[in-house]
Amino acid sequence: MIPTDPQERDMLAGEYVLGTLDARAAAEVAAALPQDAALRAAVALWEARLAPLARLALPEAPPPDLWSRIEAALPGAGQGLPRRAAPFERRGSGSARRVSLWRGWALGASALAAGLAGFIVLRPAEPPRLMTVLLTQRDQPAWVVEADRSGALRLASINPQPVEANRVMQLWALPQGATAPTSLGLVPEGGRMTVTPSAIRAAPGMLIEITLEPPGGSPIGRPTGPVLFIGRLSAAGSS
Repeated sequence: MIPTDPQERDMLAGEYVLGTLDARAAAEVAAALPQDAALRAAVALWEARLAPLARLALPEAPPPDLWSRIEAALPGAGQGLPRRAAPFERRGSGSARRVSLWRGWALGASALAAGLAGFIVLRPAEPPRLMTVLLTQRDQPAWVVEADRSGALRLASINPQPVEANRVMQLWALPQGATAPTSLGLVPEGGRMTVTPSAIRAAPGMLIEITLEPPGGSPIGRPTGPVLFIGRLSAAGSS
């Protein structure tokens, strides 16, 4: 069961990223991530904190005798395979044809495996998942913003904040190099919204912010009220 207490949830996310959970607990966290925005945000924060530590580990080649030790540890190692009778070719032309068929199948399977390996190696890597956690002025996580493969942005509240009377929250995006933010719309009361790529396409380094505006949103096409929450899109797990 995923805890609802923020501190307990944060500790669970940290253990999940570190890999110290047992298999059952790790599977439960992995199953909850797609539906639990708060848990995803906690995991993303831990990934961002711990990712720099991976650069401290120097690459090391496995010992040259590793495979031989693994083979020696397998059940039945060293006993060898039972010797079969004489080859099929000596049993008649039909058997010889079967041997040729099996040889042809083996060659074809090897070629197919080589082709699949080449496809896997040459296939372009999937683009990294972009996300950010919008923080309050006190550096408390309040919203999580994620971008799917199509470039659409999804906003979800993880720590609901009260809004002043006769005011609304408006979502903005500022791509790198842009001189003015683009409005992505008013944040609905439910705290969830999706912005299609037709409005603006998500990209690494894009600044996402929520401002406080008059009813109906900013009347001048750019923020007029204070910035309540802010964050920058980056690849999940990057520092």
